[in-house]
Amino acid sequence: MKLGIDIMGGDFAPRTNVEGAIKALAELPESTRIVLIGDAEKAKEILSEHNIDESLFDFVNTTQVVEMGEHPTRALKQKPDSSIAIGFQLLQKGEINSFGSAGNSGAILVGAMFSIRPVLGVYRPCIASIVPKPDGKQAIILDVGVVADCKPDVLYQFAVLGAIYAEFVFGIKNPRVGLLNIGAEKEKGNLLTQASYQLMDGTTDFNFVGNVEGRDIYGGGVNADVIVCDGFTGNVVLKQAEAFYKLMATRGILDDYFKRFNYENYGATPVLGVNGNVLLGHGISSSKAIKNMLLLSQDLVEAKLPQKIKKAFK
Repeated sequence: MKLGIDIMGGDFAPRTNVEGAIKALAELPESTRIVLIGDAEKAKEILSEHNIDESLFDFVNTTQVVEMGEHPTRALKQKPDSSIAIGFQLLQKGEINSFGSAGNSGAILVGAMFSIRPVLGVYRPCIASIVPKPDGKQAIILDVGVVADCKPDVLYQFAVLGAIYAEFVFGIKNPRVGLLNIGAEKEKGNLLTQASYQLMDGTTDFNFVGNVEGRDIYGGGVNADVIVCDGFTGNVVLKQAEAFYKLMATRGILDDYFKRFNYENYGATPVLGVNGNVLLGHGISSSKAIKNMLLLSQDLVEAKLPQKIKKAFK
């Protein structure tokens, strides 16, 4: 198994990404190789600083970098030897089993859409985020930023994608799927949620448990393992959770539960619904976050997630 990592992506690249790969190496099986994609000489310098044998890694040298503020589509066309462009080429050819980056999120999504492409039948790929629960369990919420404007059939597909992700990566059998809404009653909500409820109600494609209110996201009320919403709403929920974590940390009142809101614990989110394992990390990713991105990559490859999604949409 080969896990590709863009060492040039993110605010603290390449140092943080290489140091994250070093940390991941200690927790991954010996049969798993980490492929460092980017400036190979800089990567080797960082490894040398940490007294790490460079033969423990594979290197793919690139000469260009897609900067965080660049236009995604234009940058990928103008920088064919960038770490992101080359990463997708390697994934498409099967030379790596996954590709993760904390770089330009738009470029990652464009690469996923137009390089390895969506699974046949998937209208719009999406991304998910972890929702910690006080009982020690967790749920996922999707979409959290890719598809701001949705139609009911797109939300229905998000439910299918989320259920597959929850079952095969997190081991949740027959995951309960809820629709994020402003009330528990099926008549509540806007035109999108009302129409989506009608599509989901009575389906045999997933275990639909009804509407989930904002106060129920983290437990209580309707207990869902998968929470479905449009990307606009999901991104607001995600950013609000990040803000509350930062507020709690600043005030020094974190406990074991609120520590679980730290993005570093999860590393990245997979792009669900495309023909390959693509992981999108936070631009401010620390070495701990990069390590967990690579560990999640391992889980995705072992779960054969794209293949499971293809089977569901066949």
